[in-house]
Amino acid sequence: MTQDQDINAIDSISLLTDTAQDLCALAKENQNDSLFLLSLLRDLEQIHRQIRINYFESALPQTRHDLYQFVKDIEEKGGWPYIERMRLIDLLKNLELSEENVEQRLESEEV
Repeated sequence: MTQDQDINAIDSISLLTDTAQDLCALAKENQNDSLFLLSLLRDLEQIHRQIRINYFESALPQTRHDLYQFVKDIEEKGGWPYIERMRLIDLLKNLELSEENVEQRLESEEV
């Protein structure tokens, strides 16, 4: 992207629709396989990192004016790309809920 392009004119979502649908279908097919899904998330994170390091960083603005415009565009039109990670506390909550379900099942079987 050259610095004079408008980010709204770039429709990366339409370019990635098939890929996104394939990834979601793959995740759905394996929705009960936590290790597979973890691996898939790690692969997506690695792709994100490769794009950032190999392409994005070298395409960053070279002048103060272009950098200002770039940062302004980030602030106005969507923020910085971010891959959210599950927090450990959320994982532990899921574990607690699972343990409660097991305890309830055991209690109902005893009755």
